[in-house]
Amino acid sequence: MADRDQKPLQEQEVVSKYAILAVSTYADDRVKVLNRTDTFGIFDRWGDILPLTDGIHGLYHRDTRYVHHLQLQLNDTRPLLLSSTVREENECLSVDLTNQELHDEDGNRIPKGSIHIRRSQFIRNGIFYEKLELVNYHHRTCRLIGMLSFSGDFRDIFEVRGMKRKARGKMLEPFSPQPHQLVLGYEGLDHINRYAIIDFEKNTPHLRLSDPAAAVFELWLPPQQLQVIEYNISFREDSLQKIGTNHGDALKHLQLQLQEVRESFPEIFTSNEQFNNWVNRSKTDLVSLTAITPHGKYPYAGVPWYNTAFGRDGLITAYETLWLLPALSRDVLFFLAAHQAKAFDAAAEAEPGKILHEMRHGEMVNLHEVPFQHYYGTIDATPLFVMLAGAYFDRTADEQAMQKLWPHLQLAMAWIEHYGDRDGDGFLEYFSQNEHGLSNQGWKDSFDAIMHADGQLARAPIALCEVQGYAYAAYQAAARIAHLMREQQLAAHWENKAILLKKQFNERFWDEELQAYVLALDADKQPCRVMSSNAGQVLFTGIADPEKAAVLARRLLQPDMFSGWGIRTLSTREARYNPMSYHNGSVWPHDVALIARGLARYGHQQQVLALLTGLFDASLFIELQRLPELFCGFERRKGEGPTAYPVACSPQAWSVAAVFLLIQSMLHIEIHAPAKRLYFHKPVLPEYLNDVRIQHLPLCDQQWCSFTVYRYQANDAVGIQFLEKPEDWEVIIVQ
Repeated sequence: MADRDQKPLQEQEVVSKYAILAVSTYADDRVKVLNRTDTFGIFDRWGDILPLTDGIHGLYHRDTRYVHHLQLQLNDTRPLLLSSTVREENECLSVDLTNQELHDEDGNRIPKGSIHIRRSQFIRNGIFYEKLELVNYHHRTCRLIGMLSFSGDFRDIFEVRGMKRKARGKMLEPFSPQPHQLVLGYEGLDHINRYAIIDFEKNTPHLRLSDPAAAVFELWLPPQQLQVIEYNISFREDSLQKIGTNHGDALKHLQLQLQEVRESFPEIFTSNEQFNNWVNRSKTDLVSLTAITPHGKYPYAGVPWYNTAFGRDGLITAYETLWLLPALSRDVLFFLAAHQAKAFDAAAEAEPGKILHEMRHGEMVNLHEVPFQHYYGTIDATPLFVMLAGAYFDRTADEQAMQKLWPHLQLAMAWIEHYGDRDGDGFLEYFSQNEHGLSNQGWKDSFDAIMHADGQLARAPIALCEVQGYAYAAYQAAARIAHLMREQQLAAHWENKAILLKKQFNERFWDEELQAYVLALDADKQPCRVMSSNAGQVLFTGIADPEKAAVLARRLLQPDMFSGWGIRTLSTREARYNPMSYHNGSVWPHDVALIARGLARYGHQQQVLALLTGLFDASLFIELQRLPELFCGFERRKGEGPTAYPVACSPQAWSVAAVFLLIQSMLHIEIHAPAKRLYFHKPVLPEYLNDVRIQHLPLCDQQWCSFTVYRYQANDAVGIQFLEKPEDWEVIIVQ
């Protein structure tokens, strides 16, 4: 266990621990991404995966890169690229190629651009599928040799990120159990054999498998005729059992799954087509990141570095979408309840009642080279868990879910009161109990993210400002649920804790000179007098006094904090400001969305529109309008988009879900299911949206509503027209 009085680790020691050191840029429109929960692929525009030094391209499954080389050639040459796109539903990478000038097996010249090659690639149920379609537009028959080269490095995701290992397992020689099958293998130090099983359709013409690992096929292409080659790659542990189906059936099942999910998602349609594209892209990205678990659906954090279950990320993503998709919040709560810590485990930083930070698979976690198999090193997931549970009940009136969650909520509250607040001062603090764990355990978990005004790093235990807001909201939520459970004494206790925490917080954390809440209190209870976006997140929990919230709302939109695209994580005036850093000056879309939600809570709707417009404008410059995990915090420049952060995850769940929370904040809609009331508090629309239509918004008891929010052209006032609504629901509009 870490000593509370220890000196902070030197920066050089910490930065090498879990920082993403991969040198290949990921924020690059030349990269194409396919992802389906536990499996994802990163390709170049040709649909190839090239074995670049320190590159991130590959096919990954459960935190291991199985395939790091997949390349198509015709007569030992690389085809020419025509176009490449990920289809609108995010399900398929479609690539169009043609030939360079070639000579066929008979020595006949094949002019450049004679042969069209279409590659269609997708991922479903842990299997990668590819179909090659070749058509010869030359006037004579062409005989060519096609080749697909494969190799696997079976590197753990932390190795790909840049971590060095003392030893690795043993690469197995490629082998062919069947004439149409090729297997790449690795014997791990964790005694697990991992296999990439490459399976060609049995009717593949003149197929032969060659060393070291390639599929070679003779192509006889008469003019204007189609030739098709299909194969799939299964990713297996300790098994060579084939689990794939053919390309056509797999794609049909995938599209049916996507259609089912799409139809369960309420429709959001606006007068602005580009805004609609942003919404639809965000919807499909969120679907692609959502895993099916034994406890329901769970949004994985992001591709490539965090493609697994994270507690904080899942909770915030659920909160962002709660008003639209309450079932997702329910499933997230059930998943995290099932993985709630039950005992002490210093290596995993687990304590009874604590909510999971991160789950990992792969060789390095199995060998405890990294502590993240089931890791609990987070200060905020536990209060966010309780906070979301309360918000979910307010949204749905789902008493049955609350009955199931009640024991877990009690355990979480016990952790908040006894382990989260170790010194009994009423504030939640963190410090790492494991030298191999995260040194900072709020959402800004970089080693250098919490500092004093002079740039000196703060010493743990640290009480973050926004975490006190989460705790306040958790006390309030727990009290409401306790009333539901007829635990009146417990409810009164938590209500009093909330009142006291709010009073103490506004006394200790507010800084008049900053015109904001300080970033944190350090180990000596000294304030970190730093202007940060953390102060903005305080607003969405309601812990801020209204007069202080009004001051902070103005402060957040000043040029040192608002880049024109969004709120910076750190003011440009601070000693550690760096617009190219991970947490000290960059812009995170989810952070901006949470701040917007807080601004709406206190009635500052024009500031909400400024943040919505900044992120919408940013999306217009980003491929697919897919907001990444973060981008750099440089000031907005006319005619240019935001500067990319090179290794940002994209898609990232809480980033793609940000648009939904921004829309809720703009309309300032609240759904209170126990009272069967819909509230609209000062709804506004930006000038580029004449109307917003929401269709089939679920309420409760299998009921839903549809409505349009529109702007009167004469005076820019906003009106609401209901298209359908249950008779027993009341609508309250506050203008």
